[in-house]
Amino acid sequence: MDFTELESIEGLRWSWNSWPTTKNDATSLVVPLSIMCTPLMQSSELPILPYEPLTCSRCSAVLNPYARVDYQSRVWVCPFCYCKNPFPISYSGIGETNLPAELFPTYSTVEYKIDKTDVKFGSGLSLRSGSVNGLYSSSTSSLSSMVGSTPRNGGGGCGEVGPGFVFVVDACTDEEELKVVKNELLLVIERLPENSIVGLIVFDSMVRVYDLGFLGCCRVVVFHGEREVSSEQTQQLLGLNRMKQQQLGKSPFHQNQGYLIPVSECEFNIVTAIEEIRSLAVVKPGHRPQRCTGLAISVALGLLEGCLGHTVSRIMVFTSGPATLGPGIIVDSDLSNAIRNHKDLINGQAPYYRKSCNFYNRLLQRLSDASVVLDLFACSLDQIGVAELKGPVERSGGFMMFGELFDSEQFRKCLRHIFSHDEEGNLKMYFDATIDVVTTKDLKVCGALGPCVSLRQKNGIVSDRETGEGGTYKWKLGTVTNKTCLAFFFEVSDQQKAHPGSAFFIQFITRYRHGNMGVRKRVTTAARRWVGNKSAEITAGFDQEAAASVMARLAIHRSETCYARDVIRWLDDSLICFASKFGDYIHEDPSTFRLSTSFSLYPQFMYYLRRSQFIDVFNSTPDETSFFRLMLNREGVVGSLIMIQPTLFQYSFDGPPVPVLLDVCSISPDVILLFDSYFHVVIHYGSKIAHWKKLGYHKDSSHENLRKLLEAPELDAQQLVAERVPAPRLIKCDQHSSQARFLLAKLNPSVTQNSTYTEGSEVILTDELSLQEFIDHLQTLAVKA
Repeated sequence: MDFTELESIEGLRWSWNSWPTTKNDATSLVVPLSIMCTPLMQSSELPILPYEPLTCSRCSAVLNPYARVDYQSRVWVCPFCYCKNPFPISYSGIGETNLPAELFPTYSTVEYKIDKTDVKFGSGLSLRSGSVNGLYSSSTSSLSSMVGSTPRNGGGGCGEVGPGFVFVVDACTDEEELKVVKNELLLVIERLPENSIVGLIVFDSMVRVYDLGFLGCCRVVVFHGEREVSSEQTQQLLGLNRMKQQQLGKSPFHQNQGYLIPVSECEFNIVTAIEEIRSLAVVKPGHRPQRCTGLAISVALGLLEGCLGHTVSRIMVFTSGPATLGPGIIVDSDLSNAIRNHKDLINGQAPYYRKSCNFYNRLLQRLSDASVVLDLFACSLDQIGVAELKGPVERSGGFMMFGELFDSEQFRKCLRHIFSHDEEGNLKMYFDATIDVVTTKDLKVCGALGPCVSLRQKNGIVSDRETGEGGTYKWKLGTVTNKTCLAFFFEVSDQQKAHPGSAFFIQFITRYRHGNMGVRKRVTTAARRWVGNKSAEITAGFDQEAAASVMARLAIHRSETCYARDVIRWLDDSLICFASKFGDYIHEDPSTFRLSTSFSLYPQFMYYLRRSQFIDVFNSTPDETSFFRLMLNREGVVGSLIMIQPTLFQYSFDGPPVPVLLDVCSISPDVILLFDSYFHVVIHYGSKIAHWKKLGYHKDSSHENLRKLLEAPELDAQQLVAERVPAPRLIKCDQHSSQARFLLAKLNPSVTQNSTYTEGSEVILTDELSLQEFIDHLQTLAVKA
């Protein structure tokens, strides 16, 4: 079964593509019933329909290809709850040879472009010459041509107000670094649509909110950095009175105070204000700069709550150091007090950690309620508090860049990527998304892991057992991209008895605002079959890559409340149970243990996961660990797998590059290795190649082959860096050099200081188990009673 081909159609990867009929049988699979869902996955075959979807009157499922249709009586039967629903009069011409796109068998995913006037399907629309009341012909070629001609810009649902952006700038940043931030912000202002709402906040030991509508001079409102203020207090101190303006019928941002106004009305003022931002000149010797980052974010949120209400918006924070003042403090300003590390967190010796996490998590609910996204651009050689800020950034769907310098191509690329435009000139931003899950009555939804917040809305398909963000069938995402991926978890219901061979259905309904502020609904309906517990279909339908991605998210979720050793023990116990269930062996004889090809890669994925930076935090700061986990929690299966088990390619004179084992034995003096761990891309030159390179042989025309060999991994590495945002760090190193540690740390240590090895082979100095030793232990434990 080609799981990647199915994913390109559905946007879904299932850990199990056939599900057992009872709850006990499902639990015995060890890897939970789960789906990795990329709700807005790009597809060239996606039909865009300019009308509202038809929904079931009982369960709210959307009309889909699996519905049974009675053409004579114009009734469709919902495949989820079996409720009969009449077609509206606009569907009067429906027939077996004249189907709407949502019933066409090949379109399990469709998108509805909803006009603010709520135009219904077929009501006066002629989508194609010869169509009946807007219905498609069942001819594949006709349908494709019609889909291609449908407008895709969602312009019908546009309002006058665009998205809001509040730029929160750290004035404690070094002058040269601050200059880069200012220049990039000026470029952003140039690229914003005219109806975008903008605001500017600058902070150090104080928070300064700029009145961009004041014409006489530069006018700011200043908040003291040590004092926490509520949303109401913020609005009162800024002189906002939203309720009064609403009673007067005025637009929320058209007011005497111009803290948030359209960029077309304040371009000169905001450009001038950005240009005049100056770095904090004086820092007390032996102290860190005084930053009140937490208060600055809180004030920005209060401003948006007071001015824009529920208009979608982003708070974009640019900072270069830890908060040392006020709510959300990370460390004292005194340099004699070190910033917390993992050991401090474990031993409870980080005095501000819990309090700051609680402060930021309180902001999370406000962010969700106000449809505000929190983005963090953190560039510093030291920690800045990513671990504390991770909750609201991750769960609002915000972007995080964690680097060393603003004056880097990585920062410029990230910011320009966020503010890129589509072919119609709209920002490539999708806001204020909700995802509804509808299932057949034999299933219950347990929860989701990813950049989302549970809306705590329950119905009959919501399980009492919660996994991650649970207790609901509906989740909120502040923003979503074409690559945003969530993991959904399910269980088999106790009450219903499914029959092997029958089908079950799951539907994902994603509602979001397009970059032009028009409303879209993307609907994906998927079907799979119930099977018996011993069925070969369960084995054939196991997706090892999706299962590894799901288990990685579950492990990270456990890591938030458990020690790393407990998480590793849980992973090991789960793997032993898994191998014991699906392995073929003679009891108490490890030498007879075998796993079929459907399961054979899964143990090595778990081996690399337990050694990864997501679980083993040795040599990582809390900020780095939080960043790594945030990225894995929103990445799809392919990207997640690269994070768990990096890829390794070998370049040699023998032919084109080939994938090789992620093993120390793959290092050789006369080859070049290209290593990709998602966060780092390493070009590793064997000792002979490095020596020839230092002697300059590649510059000699008589050594053309060497020049081409050196160029090939460079070109491939540049492509990897260019395609990924944030861009990975590119490292070039020679065999035996200090930088080679980025590669050696991830390789399987099949040859160590304790091994009997061939002279000249690379050695890893470690006491860790090799992959083969790990598999041997697994086999021994799996065949026991």
